Amino acid sequence: MDEDQQIWRSWARFLQRWGLEQWVASILEVAGPLSVLGAQMVYLCSPLLKNTLPATQLDALARVLEDTDQTQAFVGCLRETHTQ
Repeated sequence: MDEDQQIWRSWARFLQRWGLEQWVASILEVAGPLSVLGAQMVYLCSPLLKNTLPATQLDALARVLEDTDQTQAFVGCLRETHTQ
């Protein structure tokens, strides 16, 4: 989990640089059960994306999308980054 949180912080900084952290947080909050479909798409497309993103980041993204507790924790990370 600690490795996932480091990845989340990296994503949050990237999204903050582009001014997208609040938008992504809102989308994740309202997506609800649809985010599980997103996780399945990540798993399905991971062989195609392996040259674009490291496997650890793809796995972390899938875990965030399929587990509501992790989704809320990542949203918290995004909101925290926004207030700093």
